[in-house]
Amino acid sequence: MGAIEQAIILAAGEGQRLRPFTVLKPKVMLPIANRPILSYVVEAVAKNGIKNIVMVVGYKKEQVQDYFGNGEQFGVDITYLVQKQQIGTGHALKTAEKAAARTFIVLPGDNVIEPETIAAMTRAESPTILVRKSENASKYGVVVVEGGQTKQIIEKPPQPESNLVNTGIYVLDRDIFAFLENERDLTAALQKMIASGRTLIARETTAPWLDVIYPWDILSLNNAALGNLTTATAGMVESGCTIKGPVRIGQGTIIRSNCYIIGPTIIGQGCEIGPNTVISPSTSIGDNVTVSPFSYIRNCVIGSHAQIGPSASIQHSVIGSHCTIGGHFTARNGAATVRVDNEYHSINVGAMIGDHCEIEDSVIVQPGVLLGNYTRVRPLKVVGESTADRSLIV
Repeated sequence: MGAIEQAIILAAGEGQRLRPFTVLKPKVMLPIANRPILSYVVEAVAKNGIKNIVMVVGYKKEQVQDYFGNGEQFGVDITYLVQKQQIGTGHALKTAEKAAARTFIVLPGDNVIEPETIAAMTRAESPTILVRKSENASKYGVVVVEGGQTKQIIEKPPQPESNLVNTGIYVLDRDIFAFLENERDLTAALQKMIASGRTLIARETTAPWLDVIYPWDILSLNNAALGNLTTATAGMVESGCTIKGPVRIGQGTIIRSNCYIIGPTIIGQGCEIGPNTVISPSTSIGDNVTVSPFSYIRNCVIGSHAQIGPSASIQHSVIGSHCTIGGHFTARNGAATVRVDNEYHSINVGAMIGDHCEIEDSVIVQPGVLLGNYTRVRPLKVVGESTADRSLIV
């Protein structure tokens, strides 16, 4: 097949199970450690010497195109193709047929990966699928492998035959398009290819590969991405502050006196934190965020342009962008049963608050509650149930 010189990145999907966070932005643009998920994929491709990227976009495509442009600032050349209807990965890849090189690597745009994750794949000499062991194999496509070759890919089996799951990363050649003619799903086309006698090598990786499926997965991905954080201070830190571990502070940010910050933590540009605020590990705070005095934040993702009132306590929570939260707010962390797409999940988590929410003083949000975008909550309320977008709680 020769050296791989082109990457086709599938970045058209919405991510409905991640609502409310994907109502206003595509899944690939969700911020993880203050960067869109898709940026990790582009970086991994670029660092492996692949400069030619074909990006299949669809849902809210303008946000992707505005951020990445022609790819020059990322050291790559990006060509965009539009999947007008998001009806499967096979259909998405078929969209790229005219632009596809003789051989190429296919990657999902909604996974956090590192350059080493795909390093060996870029040297593959025949069609190859990247697999990884998973303790929750039934949530993914399970890959049955014999003698290093793929025998079967079974989507979300209730009783998996294997603990190897499909990462959605492949090295393929143009022959795949013949098997995509009437298939919406890429795995179905791959099954046809295997049945025709073509070999699909299975290559296992132990390098980072992280998928985000549900809103609370944002926290685990954020925690993992912060594992590589290095300390950097571009803002101003007033006297009396204590900073421990890797903490990155953006340009124009002010850390007021007597704050206590433990890394890994990243704080964006133009923020004002404290005074007397405590920020504990695994926290990402976006750009232009205000955190008022005496607040406590732990293991959280807080979107850009959010305003947090004084004496807030926010743990294991995701706060969307442009939210305004009053004083003495509490996002409780604990055991919860959360329903998403008629599935029930038992998790330990705080609050999941969408974009542009307005929460007034002395509000408590119970564990596992998902507040829709533009939700408004009056003072002194205890919110125990999830809400749709534009809800009013009085």
